[in-house]
Amino acid sequence: MKTKPLKFKTFEQMARWKLAQQIKKLRQAKKLTQKALAEKAQMPQSVIARIESGEHSLSLHTLQRVASAFDKEIQLV
Repeated sequence: MKTKPLKFKTFEQMARWKLAQQIKKLRQAKKLTQKALAEKAQMPQSVIARIESGEHSLSLHTLQRVASAFDKEIQLV
């Protein structure tokens, strides 16, 4: 079965998807479940699931809490 290539209607959708993939990859590299990451970030597991889906926007406050759970800072590169 072939996978459809991703199509984004806006730059925002593409950026949100890339960020979601980075968060998921980092979580998996640290061998954390969504629930464990959510506990470290002091938020419900459902928020982590929505972030990782890449289909929902997230606030800077939420992003900062996730970054802090990974001992990271938000940066523009």
